[in-house]
Amino acid sequence: MRQSKESTRRPRADAVRNRERVLEAAKAVFSAGGAEASLEAVARAAGVGIGTLYRHFPTREALFEAVYRREVQQLAELAEQLKQEPLPIDALRHWMRQNVKFVATKKGMSAALALAAYKNSELFSFAFDQLTRAVGGLLDRAIAAGEIRDDITPQDLLRALVGMSYMNDHPGWQASVLRLVDVFIDGLRVRPDRARSKTRQKKS
Repeated sequence: MRQSKESTRRPRADAVRNRERVLEAAKAVFSAGGAEASLEAVARAAGVGIGTLYRHFPTREALFEAVYRREVQQLAELAEQLKQEPLPIDALRHWMRQNVKFVATKKGMSAALALAAYKNSELFSFAFDQLTRAVGGLLDRAIAAGEIRDDITPQDLLRALVGMSYMNDHPGWQASVLRLVDVFIDGLRVRPDRARSKTRQKKS
């Protein structure tokens, strides 16, 4: 009986590992080659057969959606982990920089994701809610610590990130956007003179 149970568990564990390998490979392949990158290339990069890929993701759109959801979930989990960082502004900066990689994957699948969103509006609602709450928690910490100005919203941060990313389509655009993210975050810092002014206003 024990051997029977173990033998039934192994394929499940293998299936989970194969699925994760396919998703990780798809992220890299689509980021580099766009939505038209072949599923055969994804299977090769994952080290699985094309049949294994199709068992997990019967259509190209299903694979795109799974990659997208996985990236969003990982960013949400990263935000929770970064709440342990001693400097809230560095945690916020790190999360924003990681988001650039997510945008790279998303840009590679933009046409297919637009079609998926048309068929299933819940997909982008899920992403917007997850990302807004993720960056909102990090932003609140940075504001409470007096590191970031308090008139910025989570939506402002996400819009700025999207704008910086989609305005850059030249080769090597990610390096340029990462530099802009640093400039943007540094521009949100509370200046000492502004902090003193607010303190005086509270006292008066």
